[in-house]
Amino acid sequence: MLLTLSLVYLLARHRAVSGHPLGSRDELVSCDSSTNSRSLFTILTSCLITVFACTWVSVHPNVPPPNQSKLALLRRRLGLMLVAVIAPELMAGFAVRQFIDARWFAEKYNVSMTHGFFFAMGGFVSKGGHHPITTPEQLCLEPEYVAAIQSIEAEVIEDKSKGDSMSKGVALLQGLWFIAQCLSRVHQDLPLTQLEVATLAFQFVSVFIWVLWWYKPLDVQQPILIGSKPFDVQQPVSIEPVLNGPRANGPADELVGVGLIGRGRRFMCEVVGPMLDGVFCDFDPSTSTFVPAFWSTHGLEYILSARSFHSKRLIPYMFPQCLIGTIFGVVHCAAWHTYFPSNGEMLLWRACSLVIALMPLVLGVGTTLVSFDYLTVNDRIVTAFLLGIPLLAYSVARIILCAIAFTTLRALPPNAFVDVDWTTYIPHL
Repeated sequence: MLLTLSLVYLLARHRAVSGHPLGSRDELVSCDSSTNSRSLFTILTSCLITVFACTWVSVHPNVPPPNQSKLALLRRRLGLMLVAVIAPELMAGFAVRQFIDARWFAEKYNVSMTHGFFFAMGGFVSKGGHHPITTPEQLCLEPEYVAAIQSIEAEVIEDKSKGDSMSKGVALLQGLWFIAQCLSRVHQDLPLTQLEVATLAFQFVSVFIWVLWWYKPLDVQQPILIGSKPFDVQQPVSIEPVLNGPRANGPADELVGVGLIGRGRRFMCEVVGPMLDGVFCDFDPSTSTFVPAFWSTHGLEYILSARSFHSKRLIPYMFPQCLIGTIFGVVHCAAWHTYFPSNGEMLLWRACSLVIALMPLVLGVGTTLVSFDYLTVNDRIVTAFLLGIPLLAYSVARIILCAIAFTTLRALPPNAFVDVDWTTYIPHL
């Protein structure tokens, strides 16, 4: 956090050569041909490699369905990586929820965080039915599952992880090297491109995800069977579905609101569900053989449920996500005074940076208001729909920032092609 604030402060104070005219083509070629220079291709590949390396290591998929081919597993992982690149805040929110779930499980049942993450990611399944054991209700109904999980050593779970020190080390070095280059450019009054600033913001979100998932096993392909019998499908598992109709004995003015919940949820299931597997659609561990890609024990499924409206658990879940999203936007704001080829791009960048810096706070406050008990269901429905406006604005701003990061590469100032002079940091006698 201190490093983030320090870098933002340095970038904010940094004044690029925005007031200087662009040099001629000959000047750019001359600059590029010098020994202390870099090309547009170098800038582009450095950013893309950093994003890919950080994403590949930071993304930790849940346990996949049984009998999946290697191609299906790769496609599943690449899909998660695509989400992490387009919306890193969404992946960070997913990591926050799973971290809280894992910590809750580890503290409640006196096991390691590795056990907690393996529980949250669907790593423990019942014998016979191959149903994932991933809810508190299942553990209460079948106490033998708790004893079985506690008897498993953390090393056994870690042995299923495909993570290795080499890949993590390479990604870490690439990330640190990129940050060092950005800091050195600021120190030597060399401008950063918008793509580098966007990559830097992405880098910090990836670090948050990496830290949150530090104990989560990577690329687990097979779960661990526990228990002596399959989970009894007839027993009620309290994965409370969102009400699709009126609540029994509820106040008359709340019936319309509950119906809207059901219709809104069905829309999310049919439209958004296929894009974000398992975020909004039903998941029943007593009949499923795996957990959805974005499943967490106390995840987004509860936000759209009637019970979640009265749950103060939303606040600790939302605060870290809002903080990460705000930091992501603040880093973009640090490029406020960098060079832009046109005034339109400059104004769009500034406006969109403010949007993605402020909207997470608005969404966090709105979600907190929704959880207050004194609000009626209809009040919560209105608030929830109003929250869709900043969410839409946030999505549009994110897309615009990604586009500007690449369009501004067409006309960079001459100093953007000057490389860092590392000899200035070598002590001289």
